[in-house]
Amino acid sequence: MASLTIHIISFDIPFPANYGGVIDVFYKIRALHRAGVGIHLHCFEYNREPASELNKYCTSVQYYPRSTGFLTNFSLTPYIVASRISEKLVKNLLSDMHPILFEGLHTCGIMADPRLKGRFLIYRESNIEHHYYQHLFKAEKYPGRKLFFLVESLKLKYFQKILRHASVMLAVSSDDARYLETSFPQNRVIYLPSFHHDDEVRILPGKGSYALYQGKLSVPENSVAAEFLITTIWEDSFPDLLIAGLDPPDWLNRLAANHANIRIIQNPDDGEMFRLISDAQVNIMVTFQPTGLKLKLLNALYSGRFCLVNRDMVAGTSLSELCTIANTPSEIKMELQRLFAMEFTHSHITNRTSVLQQHHSNQNNCKLLVEILTSC
Repeated sequence: MASLTIHIISFDIPFPANYGGVIDVFYKIRALHRAGVGIHLHCFEYNREPASELNKYCTSVQYYPRSTGFLTNFSLTPYIVASRISEKLVKNLLSDMHPILFEGLHTCGIMADPRLKGRFLIYRESNIEHHYYQHLFKAEKYPGRKLFFLVESLKLKYFQKILRHASVMLAVSSDDARYLETSFPQNRVIYLPSFHHDDEVRILPGKGSYALYQGKLSVPENSVAAEFLITTIWEDSFPDLLIAGLDPPDWLNRLAANHANIRIIQNPDDGEMFRLISDAQVNIMVTFQPTGLKLKLLNALYSGRFCLVNRDMVAGTSLSELCTIANTPSEIKMELQRLFAMEFTHSHITNRTSVLQQHHSNQNNCKLLVEILTSC
């Protein structure tokens, strides 16, 4: 196994692993390292510092600046891709013939480069990006950003044809796998759920005193979901709702401040976030975007008690049997009251452990990825 080596191109520096996409990247790196795979990691820098932690798991770590700025928008190539095209990266990849893993469509700007012809190219899907940006367009409140998301969605739909150059595609959900199989019938598509923080289920039995909503709050999808909980679901008679995540917008802070039983916890570190998840009675997660796999749901299932979600939250996953599903405001309110009256028992923990280890074990998913690498 020691001779197996891979290049991984990450759209962002994957440590700290504190938001959706980089969680999958970082814990995939950790799992591959434990399996004896050598990793040459290539990271695009943007508002995050180089991380010495990555050196524990990687043979080498290279950083590349993103070409951000207004002028990068004036291209048929999507902004998230055009800002991550690097000649230095290509030259580094040409130093050997190891397989190359492209994390997200963001990193695929060089996939069709003729100099990479003959290489084993793996596309790791995290979202069907043009669908994701269509939802961001609908959720965004500010006209300028709303226009950006619409234009980017159109560009991404056109650009995704570059994926025909991929030797294999790894989809995070069964729904996304079906989309890729239909769109690229000549390509090999494999369902490989996201890697995540937990190697074992660690849930506290008993009861908690609050509900938790968590996510990267600067992302419109998440701030709109938080707004929905505040304005449509939460009543003065309900227990406390804690909303925790990165960079909440000012308007969301002001909205929460009007309610005595709602509090926003801004930019918690990993330790505080996992404590919030495990101590909550209900981890409540709603989304209006049935795209990708919501990693915060996996975190909550491994570490938290009851998980109350809407149908879109579990779309394309095997996780619905582990969650309480409610879609309308009245259904959500009713289930909240029911779950707050219940104890989370050892029987609940045993059942959840069985399902999660069957479908979402980092170790098992790493074995599948290693099999893919050794077949190239």
